[in-house]
Amino acid sequence: MTSHIRYDNKKLFVEDIPAALLAEKYGTPLYVYSSNQIAEQFRILKDTFDIVPNLKFLYALKANSNSELLKLISSLGAGADTVSAGEIFLALRSGFAPDSISFAGVGKTDYDLDFALDRGIGTIIAESDEELRAISERAAAMSKTANVSLRINPDVDARTHPHISTGLKENKFGINIRDAVGSARAAAKMKNIRLVGIHSHIGSQITEVEPFAEAVNSIREFLAKLSRDGIEVSQIDLGGGIGVRYKNALKDRLLPTETSEEPSIDLRTLAKVVKDGLSSSGYEILMEPGRFLTAESGILLTRVLYRKESSGRTFVIVDAGMNDMMRHALYSAYHQVVPVELGEKAFELVDIVGPVCESTDVFAAQREISRVDRGDLLAIMTVGAYGYSLASNYNSRLKPAEILVDKDYSRIVRDRENLEDLV
Repeated sequence: MTSHIRYDNKKLFVEDIPAALLAEKYGTPLYVYSSNQIAEQFRILKDTFDIVPNLKFLYALKANSNSELLKLISSLGAGADTVSAGEIFLALRSGFAPDSISFAGVGKTDYDLDFALDRGIGTIIAESDEELRAISERAAAMSKTANVSLRINPDVDARTHPHISTGLKENKFGINIRDAVGSARAAAKMKNIRLVGIHSHIGSQITEVEPFAEAVNSIREFLAKLSRDGIEVSQIDLGGGIGVRYKNALKDRLLPTETSEEPSIDLRTLAKVVKDGLSSSGYEILMEPGRFLTAESGILLTRVLYRKESSGRTFVIVDAGMNDMMRHALYSAYHQVVPVELGEKAFELVDIVGPVCESTDVFAAQREISRVDRGDLLAIMTVGAYGYSLASNYNSRLKPAEILVDKDYSRIVRDRENLEDLV
């Protein structure tokens, strides 16, 4: 795979632009995205899953909903996976065709449903029996027929962090697979619902093929039960969750080598599992990559404010905070942190922390990095997914700017906030 974020002559580049120049021009903290890395990730998916007939990709907006990134992803040929009226609005405004958009989420309001129905989006994902009835009622009130896909919970362990696991019976998502045949029967009888598909999403950052294989087997068995009841659907949505590499995103002799506990998912084997398990029946197959498309395209540039020694620990305090990138605070997520300019410096064990008034405001705890001092620039890697999309104004801090790079050209795709934006 081609990496468009790399070191060249000891300097970090995003495509053809030195990261230090971007920090100087736009300030820090700063989200920077590589447009060609996103295109590369999509190409990898298209080429690998080319063996699966009638397969389409829907980009999961929750990963990163910047409108300029959405325009790029739409132009590549993806559809959109949305979970709110706001995401539907952004998808439509960014060029996604209404019939290429699906709408999921366990708590859709009447406003959300009316918004989706009014705009003729492709599929509404129903996650409970009561929601099925609500969709039918809203569709009837608007004299419409809703295309509905039933989300089943297959009770499959995605073998990922428990906070991003969604396919176990104790999770809030979907209808328990043991009860879902009854739900499908009910849906098939509703006048204002057209049952078009089955949906299953078992979690995020999945790095093994086996959980997907279990989900595929569960779906296949469920479809056989539906068929025996005379219920036929045309679409199978396998959800998303394909994991990415967070450790050793960049390698260099002047960087510490990070031990890696995470395996790298074998996409070719996954594609074969999907092909062998589902494609022979002629269904349209959907997959919902989010993180895989955008995570590796993004870095967060941050400047060192201070060093502090305390009780035998060294703290490197930077100008980015957990409000800018809160994945570590949420679930102890790991991100490689590297200097923007490499040097022949000794490695040291430090805590890289932000200025927010929380002990969870940490980017790397007891991490080995080469020494950095006040004014130096660091890059937090692999933040293109669930980075800015989780950002907040906690501590009344201003959200950072977002920059998109295409070869030697950079442009602002979201302005840095100013104080008036807080009011």
